Amino acid sequence: MTVLIDPWGSSLIEDYEKLITQFGLDSFNPSKLPKPNKLMRRNVIFASQDLDIITDCIKNKKPYYALTGIMPTSDKIHLGNKMVVESMKYFQDHGAKTFILVADLEAAATRGITIEEARKRALEFHIPAYIALGLDPKKTIFYFQSRNFDVIKIAYEAARKITANEFRAVYGHVEPSKIMSAVTQIGDMIFPQLKERMPGVIPVGLDQAPHLRLCRDYIRRAKEKKYFLISSIYNKFTPSLDGGFKMSKSKPESAIDLPESDEVIKRRLMRAVTGGRKTLEEHRKLGGEPEKCTVFELLKQHLVEDDKKLDKIYKEYKSGKLTSMEIKQIGIENMIKFMHDFEKKLVKARKLKFKFYEG
Repeated sequence: MTVLIDPWGSSLIEDYEKLITQFGLDSFNPSKLPKPNKLMRRNVIFASQDLDIITDCIKNKKPYYALTGIMPTSDKIHLGNKMVVESMKYFQDHGAKTFILVADLEAAATRGITIEEARKRALEFHIPAYIALGLDPKKTIFYFQSRNFDVIKIAYEAARKITANEFRAVYGHVEPSKIMSAVTQIGDMIFPQLKERMPGVIPVGLDQAPHLRLCRDYIRRAKEKKYFLISSIYNKFTPSLDGGFKMSKSKPESAIDLPESDEVIKRRLMRAVTGGRKTLEEHRKLGGEPEKCTVFELLKQHLVEDDKKLDKIYKEYKSGKLTSMEIKQIGIENMIKFMHDFEKKLVKARKLKFKFYEG
């Protein structure tokens, strides 16, 4: 049975291996990249597509680009955004020309806010937040979809070649606003190749796989354009604190956003599902189950940089030496420390000037 993913919705797919097969992805191999970051080392980034061409660019110092987008519909960002920025920073540090698009057109078409409001939110919060998370603004080109006519031109060309049946096969349904959104994203992904002929990589969560699939299908069809196929890497979702597959805005008490207050962090992590046993005696005897612990997953994906330190926490929890209450305290302390650091950097980032492309 073919599984369809809605990148605009909240449907979840829990079988990563099945999706690797369905979408024609490759299992991610961190040894192919120099100095892989923690997400790569820990199998949080679990799949890729055509990554060898990017690896070759890194090793031989050939030009390539990395691109991601900002959906400026909220006054917060989620931990999935943080993972994408971490991947963008990795490629930026390894020679990529870095592009950040502000999806003001898509926000207006599919999220019900005005283009003006989308731009305002991006300038006041989202762009500074991405810089606070590690992107170097001096090495990053930002642009608004609505002010990039190269993107709009590519989107128009793509729309002429993509049929409603093809769109339905990828997304499961056809709506005019979402067709507009999808072809505009094709324009975004290809746009840097108009400035310089070079391959590109896009780090995403798995829910964005349909956009990559449609873009790659278009590139194969538009052979006369001689575009490079888009490469990609895919990260797993951060589990919901109630044990669900993914943190979601529909369940705010089971999610951590950026920024978040100390009080909210403490309350939500204290209620988080762990891998502890029913009683302390049983926990000491049998040990905990870190694979089921949402707090350990936060430490693994976001909060503990040092692999040896993380391994120590894992082993002590697995052996029963570390209790569920203690691992929650570790999570709270590390999350509050991270959040305070993020907020300080956010204040500084808001004072910077950003380089925008218009064309």
